[in-house]
Amino acid sequence: MGDDKSAMDKAKGKAKEMAGKATGNDRMKSEGRTDQAKGKAKGAMDEAKDNVQGVRDSLKDKGDDST
Repeated sequence: MGDDKSAMDKAKGKAKEMAGKATGNDRMKSEGRTDQAKGKAKGAMDEAKDNVQGVRDSLKDKGDDST
C-alpha cells in the first residue's frame, strides 16, 4: 500500500519537473523535485518499517523456540 503512494509521488514529481523544464517554470521544477523527494522518503520509511517488523518477528520466533 505504501509503495503505491511513494511511487505515485515520485511519478507525479517527475511529471511536474519535466513540465517545469519544458515551460521554463522554475517553481514547477522545484515542486516536482520536492514531490520526488517525498516519494523517496515515504518509500524509505515503508522499507524501514518492514525491516523492523521482520526483526520483531524473528525475535518473537526465537523467544517461542526457547520455551
